[in-house]
This record gives sequence, C-alpha cells and structure tokens, in this order.
Amino acid sequence: MSTNSSISESTAHLLILGMGGTIAGLAPKPEENPLQYEAGKVGVDALVAQVQSVVPEGVKLVSRQLENINSRNLTDAHLTDLGLTVRKALLEAAVKGIVITHGTDTIEETGLFLQVTCGKLAQTQSKRVILTGAMLPSNAPGADGPSNLLDALRWASTSIDNCPGGIYAVMDGRGCMALDLAKRHATALNAPLQDAPTSSVGLINPSWLSGVKAVQAAWNEDLPIPGAGDWPWVEILTSHAGARPETIAHWLKTPVQGFLVAGTGHGGFHDDWAQPLHQAMTQGIALVRTTRTGAGATLRNIPEVDPAGCCASGALTAPRARIALQLALNAAKQANKAGKPLTWQDFFARIADLPEIR
Repeated sequence: MSTNSSISESTAHLLILGMGGTIAGLAPKPEENPLQYEAGKVGVDALVAQVQSVVPEGVKLVSRQLENINSRNLTDAHLTDLGLTVRKALLEAAVKGIVITHGTDTIEETGLFLQVTCGKLAQTQSKRVILTGAMLPSNAPGADGPSNLLDALRWASTSIDNCPGGIYAVMDGRGCMALDLAKRHATALNAPLQDAPTSSVGLINPSWLSGVKAVQAAWNEDLPIPGAGDWPWVEILTSHAGARPETIAHWLKTPVQGFLVAGTGHGGFHDDWAQPLHQAMTQGIALVRTTRTGAGATLRNIPEVDPAGCCASGALTAPRARIALQLALNAAKQANKAGKPLTWQDFFARIADLPEIR
C-alpha cells in the first residue's frame, strides 16, 4: 500500500483509493483497437494527476493504491482489505469523502459489499463513498476515466441538493446507489448504471433522492466484514435447458456453504434439479433463487412455492445476491457466537427486502 500526497493527511481531504480496472488500463495500440488492453497498469496517483488542476477549488486530495488488478480477478481478501480501509477512513475526521477507482466487471459486487458493511457508517458520518471506473482504457481516444473520476470527486466533495452520506457510484454523468449497480452491457459507457435508478451528477432528482433516503432509513445496521480467510463458499449455478442433476450432485461432495441458483424466467429451475437441491438443503447448504434474465425481481413463492428455508433474491442480480448470501452466512455465524439466535435468512432478508428506487 502506498500513499502519494503533497499535503499532510491531517489536513481535510478527499481520499482516493485505487483498485485498478479499465480506468487504469493501457492499450498497446489505442488508435487501432482500444478494447484490446491490459487493465490495472496505471497507478492511482497518475489518474489523480490527470484531473488535479480542475477539481473543485479548495479540495485537497490524498491517493492510496490498494490494488491494481483486472477486476475480474477480485477476491474475497481484496474486499476485506477494501472494506476495512473504508471503515477506518470514514472514522477519520480529516477524510471528508472517499472515491474508489474500480474495474467495472465486478463493480456491482463491490457496490453491494460496501453498502452492506459500510453504508450505515457512511450515513451517520455524513460522508459519501463514490465508486467509479471506465469502459475505455486510460490511453484510448476519448477515454471516459478522467471525466468519471472528476464527477466522482465533485460529488464526494459538494453538498449537491443535500444528498446524504452513503455509498454511491458515478459514471457517464450519472450517479446511483452503489447497491443498484449491475453491468448489463459489454461496451456501453454507462454499462454498470444502464438499468439502475440514476440521477444527474450535477442536479439531484428529488424523486430519486427520496428513494435513496427510504433505502437508508431501512438500513439500520452494517453487517460484519468477514476476515480474509473467513468468507463462506457460495457458488452461482445457472439453470438451463438440459440441466442435469449431476451438476448439483458434484457440489454436494465439496465444503460449499451456499448456492445462488440463477433460474429461468421468474427464477424457476429445471425439475431435474429439485431433488439434489433438496438434498443440498438437508445437508445445511443455503439456497437463494434469482433470475438469469438480469432484470426484474425474483419474488417469494413465484413461480412455485419455495422450499422451506429457501430465499428469493428480490431485485438483486446473481452476482450481488451471492455477495449478500456470503455476508448473511458470516453475520449469522457471528451472531450465534454472541448468543443471538439469528439465521442467515434473517440477515439476507434485511438486504433483499430493502425498498427499490424507481
């Protein structure tokens, strides 16, 4: 971990945490093929230097490199390190806001993780944590990274329409709650926010803001951050035509602790999976249903009545629901150690049942 700053960290500042990604990527032949590149090659200090001269007047910046990776390679340990760093920074008086540069491939997982583990703290500290990234590498013609980073810095540092402290994301001139991120397009500049309820970075929409406040009012307590080696093992399984029971049977021989079933339509799964999934639950493996469609809510007992103990993902996509299940399993384990009779279903419901912003 390194820090680069011309100011003392006791001076009021915004903290920029670098995680790598396309925003820090380089293409060997950017003029010919900007989409053929290597992510995580440019340091966060260099990214900040590109916008330093046009940040809002009086805003001091401190940058810190946590990782510099292609976000498809994000690990549980990376999330633990990021979450603990964000928590610590939120409690430091000199830190007035946090911006995180991140790869878009797994930015939705990180967005959900930070909301569930740091969202209440950010709200009570009245500080904004802003995730941002890019769809084009840093040396591509028309690279979107600098404008996205600048927008994130502006939102983190100003009182735009009294938008409260919390965990947000900014790209392509729009902002959303980070828990609503979902990358549903391979190349569009607004891919992670494409289907999320958003508002302009410059002028917050009042109806969007009222939705944000409703979500934050319903989020009463942050869940524990698992230790780097303590994350429960949860797999995403996608139902499809010709699905075989052997797919589930294979996993029953492993120490897997949860299944996130991305089903067809409303979240149904192939009949041939019913018996092995029942066996999985009998073995104590947690089961959550979602839809492979990528949009729309997965509701309880639709299309069929859910097996006892199975949860529906609500509006969470499969990648986000997987993180939610991991955190719920870990929270239940910690609660039981403390003598509190809470289940993973109790914690998962807190996340999946949050109000939707429309």
